[in-house]
Amino acid sequence: MKKTVISLAVATSLTLSFTSVQASTSANVSHNQSSEQKVLKKVNSEKIYQDIAYLSKKPRVAGTESEREAATFVQKRLSKLGYESAVEPFTFTGYTPAASFSLSVNGTSYSPTTFTYTTNGNVTAEIVDGGLGTKDNLANKDVTGKIVLVQRGTITFGEKVLNAAENGAAAVIIFNNTDGELNGTLGGANDNYIPSLAVTKEEGEKILTSIQKGEKPSGTVKIEGAVVSERTSYNVTATKPSTFKKKGTNDIIVVGAHHDSVAGAPGANDDASGTAMVLELARVFKSLPTDTELRFVTFGAEEVGLLGSEHYVSELSEDEKNRIVGMFNLDMVGSRDAGDLVMNTADGTPNLVTELAQASSTRLNGSPTPFQAGGRSDHVPFAEAGIPAALFIHSPSEPWYHSPEDTLDKISKEKLQDVAEIVGTAIYDRSRPDQQGSSVKKRATFKAPHLYHEQDVK
Repeated sequence: MKKTVISLAVATSLTLSFTSVQASTSANVSHNQSSEQKVLKKVNSEKIYQDIAYLSKKPRVAGTESEREAATFVQKRLSKLGYESAVEPFTFTGYTPAASFSLSVNGTSYSPTTFTYTTNGNVTAEIVDGGLGTKDNLANKDVTGKIVLVQRGTITFGEKVLNAAENGAAAVIIFNNTDGELNGTLGGANDNYIPSLAVTKEEGEKILTSIQKGEKPSGTVKIEGAVVSERTSYNVTATKPSTFKKKGTNDIIVVGAHHDSVAGAPGANDDASGTAMVLELARVFKSLPTDTELRFVTFGAEEVGLLGSEHYVSELSEDEKNRIVGMFNLDMVGSRDAGDLVMNTADGTPNLVTELAQASSTRLNGSPTPFQAGGRSDHVPFAEAGIPAALFIHSPSEPWYHSPEDTLDKISKEKLQDVAEIVGTAIYDRSRPDQQGSSVKKRATFKAPHLYHEQDVK
């Protein structure tokens, strides 16, 4: 069970205003200006930028050779800094999207999208109404060998497909319940899936109207080239032990980011920026005395479900989990076209990470960096294990998020410098040997829902 040492302000209310958080911070986190300058003088956004330039030459999709090359680059950079670093492989079930897919109804071609983890197939059959695709909706319908049309909502896409398959359907068409294109995932590989495509609300309602008129429309669902296979991704780790063997705090701080990207995207901001910042903070702290163990980690397979960070946390001992006082997650921290810096915590409440960062941002910029509830990144598995964790990200995201235009020319050195200074000084406030805030330990234990940094699941 996690230790629960809670400041008076946090104990009074877990929904603090920024003013009360700032008051709690000033009461619990000591500050040494000369120590802070040691960090500020070392942080160099140009070094971060150059590492982003290397990492963003091409996409780094989890399980591919380019991701392995990125992990090797990170490991070599950490080793060159003098760390004992390691590339730690782990396996996962990966998915290669369909090379081609199509839908026609009564001879008229549609423009569908497909689902991550859907299976291949070529099905021509009558299309029948499956409602929302729940077990009750399908219980008394004859769908054997037919294509089932279902609407988005209530249950996940994967559940809709499995329910249809269990009743003998040959394929599924899911139509949106709001305007716009539907891009979704079935959530993971499953041998029981049947071919599945998505259409817009307008297209789905058109097919549904035909069914309701008794016209018995015939459709053809065709999907080719989708591949589900076992793949290998990598986490990269490096540790800076406490400088003082006998007088260390025995605590651990983790600084992390994900080095993989989505297909087709160079991922300069998402998340070469965070990866490069981890490397820079490792450089900054290498020569600074600290009484706390610092771990620098870059995760693989974040874009397919936070798999690298989940694997890392699953490998931690209970002793390590209890010793980690904070996890600083850096994801998308350099785009010139994104909004202002914010912090996301899995449950939307403050913790030691947000407290430290708000104290440092107030000193550096005159106001505390705000925080809000948010998952979909590598802080979530740590939070689910009861470890104080926060995501540092600019919000709203840039227009070319997850696109081929996430390139180096969109990176702001000023934003890189700002985030690195806030995070670097926050970490040093908690890990410097002369700090007086050692009584500030982990905040209240909480369990957060698992949230993916991926497409919609329902």
